[in-house]
Amino acid sequence: MRDPNNDSDETVQDELDPAALRLQGKLRRLLMGSSLVMVLGLLAVFAAIFYKINANNSNVSADNIAATIAIGPEAQVVSVTQMDGKLVVLIREGAGQALVYIDPVTGRQIARTDFVAR
Repeated sequence: MRDPNNDSDETVQDELDPAALRLQGKLRRLLMGSSLVMVLGLLAVFAAIFYKINANNSNVSADNIAATIAIGPEAQVVSVTQMDGKLVVLIREGAGQALVYIDPVTGRQIARTDFVAR
């Protein structure tokens, strides 16, 4: 009977038949190939994250923002956010609310979405 504490890797390698050695080599190559694919995938994910963090999608600088934007005489601005290079303004007019999409360079209203109760 073999003693696993005293057996070295060389003696175990010598006891394997040629078919087992070929299978062992094939499994090592498969493991190396799948590890390489995993590392390349992780690098691609981190590269995409780094690109998204550093990409400047907005072509609007502080010098190009419109000085005034007309929203209506009774309108109150509730919230403003920037999305896809446009200003999205939530306004309250009387009892209703609306989203107004504005070009930040010209101050011109691009689109409007009114909220209505049903």
